[in-house]
Parts: sequence; C-alpha cells; structure tokens
Amino acid sequence: MDAPNRSKPAMRLTPELVRLSIRPEPEIGPDPGWTLHTDDELDALAERYDKECGSDPFWVFAYGSLIWKPEFDWVEHRRATAHGWHRSFCLKMNRFRGTPEQPGLMMALARGGRCHGVIYRLPQEERRQQIRRVLFREVRFRQSSRNVRWIPAETDGGTVRTIVFWAGPKGERVTAKQPLEQVARILARACGHGGSCAEYLYNTVSHLEEHGIRDRNLWQLQELVARELEAIHAAAD
Repeated sequence: MDAPNRSKPAMRLTPELVRLSIRPEPEIGPDPGWTLHTDDELDALAERYDKECGSDPFWVFAYGSLIWKPEFDWVEHRRATAHGWHRSFCLKMNRFRGTPEQPGLMMALARGGRCHGVIYRLPQEERRQQIRRVLFREVRFRQSSRNVRWIPAETDGGTVRTIVFWAGPKGERVTAKQPLEQVARILARACGHGGSCAEYLYNTVSHLEEHGIRDRNLWQLQELVARELEAIHAAAD
C-alpha cells in the first residue's frame, strides 16, 4: 500500500550500492517461447485502444519504470491513485534484468489495496502513433497482449479512465506471493544486459519520491536490498 511522502529520510539503497549490483551480461535474445507482434498487429492494437478511448483524453497509468522511462510523448501528467491494486514483484525475468541462471523479478499490479502512481496524457495530435509507441514498449510480444486493461484512477481533478499494463497477471512467468526478504535476495543478485533489479528498484523508488509518493513495501524493500548488497560485497572483500 502507498502513502503520500510527508518525511524524507534518506534511502539506504544508494547509487554506489546499485553500481555494485551491475555486471556485464550478454544479450541472449528473446525467450524462445515468446513471439514478437508483427507491425500490422501492433497497428491493429493501437487502432483498437484508440477507438476504445473515443473522444476522451488518452491517459496511461505508470507505477514502475514508465514513470522514469516512458519512451512516448505526453502533454500532461498528474498524480493518481488506482484503488483495488498494489505493486508486486511477481514477474520472473530471465532476460533484460535477469538471466536463466539468476532470474530476476519485475513489478506488476496485483489485486488489493491501492497504488499511487502517475498518469500521462497523450497528445491528441498523432495520438494513435503515441499509443503504438506505448504498446511497442509494453506488449511487443503476443503473449503479453492480455496484460492490458482500462482502470479508473482518482486524481485531484476527478476520476479518469486510464490504460495500464501488467495488471492482474497470470501465467508461467508469475510467481506466488513471496516474503519481502526473499524478494530482496533475488533483487540484490539479479542482473541482465538491461541492468540490475536493484537498479530498477532504486529508479522506481527515487522517482516516486520526486512525485511525493512513498510505497511502503518498496521503501522496506530498498532497505532490505541495500543490506543484501552490503553483505554480499563485505563477504567478497
């Protein structure tokens, strides 16, 4: 569950510790069981969601890396709250921020609680092109297409309809709920060609802080991951 950030103690997970978690890993390509969308399929998906939005503004709900690396054009952002959802490190990753030998975990939205995040409004001009950019980033594989949905999000300006990715995930990539200590051990050790899981956690927590948002679980996780990294590298010295 999230809470507005009213006090600002320093993060224990520092850039220096994050650097210790990063190591060179080769890019081994996509998982053999996953199939990329064709250009025509992505065009069709962009058209579908554009039409579903209709004349309303098109908002994208960001709760993780979309906050600090959206990779699409936007014209407005707001803090927003999704009720009935919370962040969960439940997606197994054996590529990008993990390897088959040392899988990582990334976030999705799980049922229950509430999630404070940031929503981005896409420009009306060339809106479909921007939707396609979002889809290419988030659901470029056919197997991830089902992990897209519309949800209501509350803002200071009222409730808006937003699109969100990896909401209520199911499938072989999804792990059962794990204790934070176990999640921290995984995040402190996993790294792939795209960076480490500790880096992903650090960027998410620090950018949430910039928006005045403190996720209690993530705040606890960053401290646990920092302790893990300190112990790992103390033992190595």
